Amino acid sequence: MQYPMPMTDDLPPLALSVRQPWAWAILHAGKEIENRSLGAIRSGRMDVGRIALHAASGMTRKEYDWALWRMTQDGISVPLPSDLPRRAIVGSVEVSEIVTESDSPWFGGKSGLRLRQASPVKPIAAPGALGFFRWSPGGALAPTLAWMETYAPPGLFDTLPRQFRKPPEKPFGTEKA
Repeated sequence: MQYPMPMTDDLPPLALSVRQPWAWAILHAGKEIENRSLGAIRSGRMDVGRIALHAASGMTRKEYDWALWRMTQDGISVPLPSDLPRRAIVGSVEVSEIVTESDSPWFGGKSGLRLRQASPVKPIAAPGALGFFRWSPGGALAPTLAWMETYAPPGLFDTLPRQFRKPPEKPFGTEKA
């Protein structure tokens, strides 16, 4: 995938860390709500404005499978887990408002950040933090984990969506996705 090569000065100084593949979905699949509790929004000093989007280091197989299943229901083709950069600034997005209700299929809690104008960039290795944080480049991208290698690379059937006999167990909360 080709990305615009950013100058770090062109990216907002504040970032929000989001686990993959949800960070990818914000940039490439129209995910317009990032669900957060009002407590997390307040304690993280989250507000409207343009922010850098950070892909967190963590991603479990359970999280990936559930997100893959969820997005496949909407016809979204998700990259292989080994192709999703982690521990990196991956783009920028504007937070246009804090919402407590929404008709968006991406809304799945009691509150969230409404996002728009997402713009991907070539990943820039950077450590993350909770809430809005001042980011700076450093370190390396998170390494590919052993479970990620078990997903078949694209081949003869790469256009077929991954099939699940039943929906994977939701790896978080009890709200809708």
